[in-house]
Amino acid sequence: MSRVRFLGLLLVLAVAAYTATAGDDSGGSPAGGQRSVGKVTRVVDGDTIHVQVGGRDETVRYIGVDTPESVKPGAPVECFAKRAGAFNRRLVAGEQVRLVRDAEARDRYGRLLAYVYRVRDKRFVNAALVRRGYAVALTIPPNVAHAQRFSKLASAARRAGRGLWSSCPAS
Repeated sequence: MSRVRFLGLLLVLAVAAYTATAGDDSGGSPAGGQRSVGKVTRVVDGDTIHVQVGGRDETVRYIGVDTPESVKPGAPVECFAKRAGAFNRRLVAGEQVRLVRDAEARDRYGRLLAYVYRVRDKRFVNAALVRRGYAVALTIPPNVAHAQRFSKLASAARRAGRGLWSSCPAS
């Protein structure tokens, strides 16, 4: 076998191995998104958690979604905020989660930005929040890997009157 063919075969095998381990999500992962696994140690609110990753406690802000504010200093608790936080707690409290990054690793507050998947069943947490009406889609470029999906889920939740869409004025 020629050296070129051998190298080509190695490349094909490497791509196949990567694809087999990278893509088995119910929500899909952005191509090339850096991943890590950790345990949720605290749920702050509907779109922010603390995760023990590599011996460090990281504050993680979900990419692409926004839930009503419940812990913002100097701001009143917004409509549906407590329910969004409680739903997020039911989804991830104490769970092993896989964090998948998009283009930017951190926001201006130093929080890790991630798409969050429960390890035990690969549930795409960001999408679940929007689908059930606990969050709205929030696209902040360049983190746009799931922007269209979140927008479609939010539209469907709004049409169906799920969650905050039926409970909060001007949602």
